[in-house]
Amino acid sequence: MDINNRVQAMMDDLIGRGIEQGLQVAAYLDGQLVVDAWAGVADATTGRLVDGETLFPVWSTTKGITATVIHLLVERGLLDYDAPVARYWPEFGVNGKQGITLRQVLAHMAGVPQVPDGFGWADFGDWDRVCRAVAELMPLWEPGTATGYHAVTFGWILGELAQRVDGRPFAAIVQEDVCRPLGITSLYIGIPDEVEPRVARMEPGSSAFQPPPPDALIWRAIPDLDRLHEHANTPEFRHAVIPAGNGIMNARSVARFYSALTCGEPDGVWLLTPERIRIATTLQTANVDLVMGVPLAIAMGYGLGGPFSAFGDRTTAFGVPGAGGSVGFADPQYRFALGFTKNRMVSALPGEDAAYLIAREVRAALGIPESG
Repeated sequence: MDINNRVQAMMDDLIGRGIEQGLQVAAYLDGQLVVDAWAGVADATTGRLVDGETLFPVWSTTKGITATVIHLLVERGLLDYDAPVARYWPEFGVNGKQGITLRQVLAHMAGVPQVPDGFGWADFGDWDRVCRAVAELMPLWEPGTATGYHAVTFGWILGELAQRVDGRPFAAIVQEDVCRPLGITSLYIGIPDEVEPRVARMEPGSSAFQPPPPDALIWRAIPDLDRLHEHANTPEFRHAVIPAGNGIMNARSVARFYSALTCGEPDGVWLLTPERIRIATTLQTANVDLVMGVPLAIAMGYGLGGPFSAFGDRTTAFGVPGAGGSVGFADPQYRFALGFTKNRMVSALPGEDAAYLIAREVRAALGIPESG
């Protein structure tokens, strides 16, 4: 059985057992597309099926693209990892945030994971208003001393920095400096009107976990955590620019993006130099995260591989998963990259989620070991 058929059989099984609804998988090896598969239903209300061009909200998988924009700007000399954010955004340097560095923001150590009071997903389309509110936040802990997943504020801080030093809107930087050089045509942070009919409808799914207690910090970091699928189906969400969490794309685009961070594309296009990638993917913290409640191995804007990670066990593998189970990652050691998109918001135990199972199957088919 060839690799595409192996992946197809696994996806069909997950959907047939009612675990998943609509899925896409794409993988690159040595800059070549080696897996391109999809299955299931994109919109249960109409019966529209998934195809290779279906677009999926990928939640925090978006962060990998946003972090890469920042590394591009560092490489161009417009930003410095160890400079205070306030050097570029003076209004941010108040209420104890004067010394927060770009490195701390990328590593989720800035101490401001909380969404400003009174803000929710319906408000996130007003970039300037949100950024003004984020600039007024007070750290919940001394910046640099602890890790707490900045689920939404990560994107506003980095996105505003990018706009201030570059001069273009953040979405334009993504299209012009990430997508265009790689020939990617199906990756958006804020979709244009014409692709709306291609977007999959998000659905609630099962969770293997008990809901966090009402006073858990995660509720302050992610508004309406238990209703994310509802927000993803609104035009306001899809058309907003939320650099931490409303990327909408297909698996081919995710995989091609990460392939360019493993070995460049076949025509020689690298998004970042190999040395920049090494710096960006160096471990910054592996502490217990104050928002997520578990240890997280975090580099500058990317998570790193480890036990039960879809990335594999190698700590040189890097990427970002998204709420509900999407993922994108690169494994430079084996010049391998994978994108996985889906529309059922499933929270599974480590080692049982669809992304982990499918990535493991793809590696096995390609002869890539899980560790070492």
